[in-house]
Amino acid sequence: MTDPTVSIDHFLLNLQLPAQPETLYEPIRYILKSGGKRVRPKMVLTACGLCNGNTADALHAAAAVETLHTFTLLHDDIMDNADSRRGYQTVHKKWDTNTAILSGDALFAFSYGLIDYYGKSPDYTKEQYARLNHVFVDATRIVCEGQARDMEFETRTDVSVDEYMLMIEQKTATLLQASMQIGAIIAGAPDVLIQKCGEIGLKAGIAFQIQDDLLDAVGDPSKFGKKPGGDIIAGKKTYLSALALQSAPSEIRAELSLILQQKKATDQQVDFVIKVYRDYGVLEAAENAISDLYTQARNALSTFENSIYKDEINSLLDQLMIREH
Repeated sequence: MTDPTVSIDHFLLNLQLPAQPETLYEPIRYILKSGGKRVRPKMVLTACGLCNGNTADALHAAAAVETLHTFTLLHDDIMDNADSRRGYQTVHKKWDTNTAILSGDALFAFSYGLIDYYGKSPDYTKEQYARLNHVFVDATRIVCEGQARDMEFETRTDVSVDEYMLMIEQKTATLLQASMQIGAIIAGAPDVLIQKCGEIGLKAGIAFQIQDDLLDAVGDPSKFGKKPGGDIIAGKKTYLSALALQSAPSEIRAELSLILQQKKATDQQVDFVIKVYRDYGVLEAAENAISDLYTQARNALSTFENSIYKDEINSLLDQLMIREH
């Protein structure tokens, strides 16, 4: 099987972007060249192959999903005032905020143009295109809902584990779910297999975000690329903080809540919070949740016949489960 990352990168870097205005399109070229794991477009292509489709037919959709994801990153970086992304200076820092917003909007439009390919092609029925469009539009809206919830959480101290799980399902997992469904739809798969593909993406996506939360707290900084406890310092709500605030004794919860509210935790306070996570089983619970979610994804995958694409998804799940960054 040809490495899907190579074909995706080639497709993205050869998008027919206009030369002018340069201030709009140069930032788009810049961020598309910055690379990334390409997890979502890989899922589109591999799901298509898993459902006995031709993966080359899914390239436009894979690029659509990645450009949509990149659009969300551009705007996320502005909201978070982030300095870097994938080892590169963020667009709003390299240029300015207005340029980043406008370039993100253009990427959003390009993503829908790429999906529109299937509406114009005689190889796809109106029903297939309508379903593709529905999944893509729905995912876009739900991702925005997840981002809005995440923003609302910044001013709250009472975010429950269930609320946090809904937020990461919307903000992170929905687009992975849609990626798998889109690949299956392009392959002409029946409803039951489209649903199973979506389940694989959804469970893996939720696990991916909990894993990010865990790595931020206890990951190897030389591999994760960040100083441990960045989320604690920023007062971000995570699976770990929500679980600790739900399960720790009241006096510990009060101190933990105070540290997270101030959004400028000291090294000593970060150490205290991570100790709370260890002492009250939060880290272990997170590891168990991640393992259980990946098991559910594999159970959904077991529905499919053996193939190189099934092996590829198993391999991707393995890589995600043991990742250190």
